[in-house]
Amino acid sequence: MAKKAARKPNAAFMKPVTPNAKLAAVVGAAPLPRTELTKKLWAYIKKHGLQDKKVRTQINADDALKAVFGGKSKVSMFEMTKLVSNNLN
Repeated sequence: MAKKAARKPNAAFMKPVTPNAKLAAVVGAAPLPRTELTKKLWAYIKKHGLQDKKVRTQINADDALKAVFGGKSKVSMFEMTKLVSNNLN
């Protein structure tokens, strides 16, 4: 049986992206790969208790995240990734 090759991370995900001013308020201004950006975003959400208690896929935005989410106070996890992409330079 042939040994399965280790999965290589997708180069597009590993390419550093630069957050704009709104997103930098949450994750910092330094360029970072999307994977790290997502980790930092979730760390922020968990630290501030912004994940909805009943509907776990919903994120309740605080003022900093509201700016990133285009003024929305509640977004789904899936919508969040799209809105975050709008805040990358």
